[in-house]
Amino acid sequence: MIESILSIVVALGVLITFHEFGHFFIARCCGVKVLRFSVGFGKPILRYVGKTGTEYTLAMIPLGGYVRMLDGREGNVPESLKEQAFDHKPVWQRIAIVAAGPIANFILAILIYALVALMGIQYLVPKVGNVLPDSPVSQTHLRPGDELLAIDNKPVSSWEDVNLVLADLIGDSGTITVRYQADEKSAKQEDKILLNRWMAGKEPTNLIASFGLQPWQPKVEPVIAQVLKDGAAKKAGFQVKDKVIKVDNQPVTDWEQFVQLVQNHPGSSLSVTVDRAGRQVNLTLIPQSVARGNTDVGYAGLAVVPPTWDPGLIREREFGLLQSLVYGADQTWKMVSLTVSSIGKMLHGLISIDNLSGPITIAKVASASAESGLQSFLTFMAYLSVSLGVLNLLPIPVLDGGHLVFFGIEAIRRKPVSERVQGLAYRVGASLLFTLMAIAIFNDIARL
Repeated sequence: MIESILSIVVALGVLITFHEFGHFFIARCCGVKVLRFSVGFGKPILRYVGKTGTEYTLAMIPLGGYVRMLDGREGNVPESLKEQAFDHKPVWQRIAIVAAGPIANFILAILIYALVALMGIQYLVPKVGNVLPDSPVSQTHLRPGDELLAIDNKPVSSWEDVNLVLADLIGDSGTITVRYQADEKSAKQEDKILLNRWMAGKEPTNLIASFGLQPWQPKVEPVIAQVLKDGAAKKAGFQVKDKVIKVDNQPVTDWEQFVQLVQNHPGSSLSVTVDRAGRQVNLTLIPQSVARGNTDVGYAGLAVVPPTWDPGLIREREFGLLQSLVYGADQTWKMVSLTVSSIGKMLHGLISIDNLSGPITIAKVASASAESGLQSFLTFMAYLSVSLGVLNLLPIPVLDGGHLVFFGIEAIRRKPVSERVQGLAYRVGASLLFTLMAIAIFNDIARL
């Protein structure tokens, strides 16, 4: 829990600070007096007043922030300070100040992705392990061992690329192409796939499997790497380096086969034959019964020796400074497009509203990515920064996008929208935003 809290505080703290700094910096450039720069809401923990009179605060609730500017709509402004008031600035300057926050998030995402690229990116080649029957991919001639090159005319060089392309296809109908080849020396092949509202209204827990693909994995030999203390396997006499060769006189050739046999026999006696330093040893294993959903499965308490991957399937890309910035911009654009597309599909009912996530899910993902390493955590922060930028540009009053709509109308009409209309729109927008947050938090709790 502490790791989750720290991860989300660090991630949101950086993103919110950068977002608000965007507003702050452009406001200062336009000559607007900034009264307060706050990271977080609620009671201030830290407080500092700068030479220009701006109060910088760090508040207790790290779920947002704000930049409070001198504004005649919020109180009387002395005549001597009216030139520094936000509402007295030309409409194009107000648009720039409001848009600066989301733009800052996009810039931050580019920089983070660029940093990840400078560290070097290692990825797994999208080599197919199996094609599932009655799936979209089963319409093609794709076979186990083939390497994916492109889906829907979008190049893919890793399974992460495949996942992102498939995420953009959710709810789509029509014909797409899949390009692949057996190996580098073979000719490239291309097949058509017909989609009909693919995954519409469903929760995309595993898009790659739903598309009909199983990534290639090396065969996992059933050799024991660890025997957990007080587990069923320990009681049965298993030892490290034992190799399972039979279960109830049935030959066992890989680890997955052994796992399935154990899980299918909770509380039942299994006769297991292992190879121990060249001699066969017979053991009696009674798997513990462990609840999984509405069923019980067997659990032995064993860990397997990890397989060795073919070095040819693990590739690495190195970037120079300029290349990394180009990569950062390209990744940010992909994430912006995917986020906007997903929001549009959700409004059309093609993506279930159950996919909305709130602070609990964000905290869990932040913690998991931090545990996976610095690159994983930085990639998560970059995507979260993109999401924050896109969210704030939505044309919902109380968000930056809502303010931009009003200022856009003002620029066209050459006079501001009436305060009565704005007040009504803000109440509707606040209600809508509160409803979306409530749904997101409900989905978080349901996932727990």
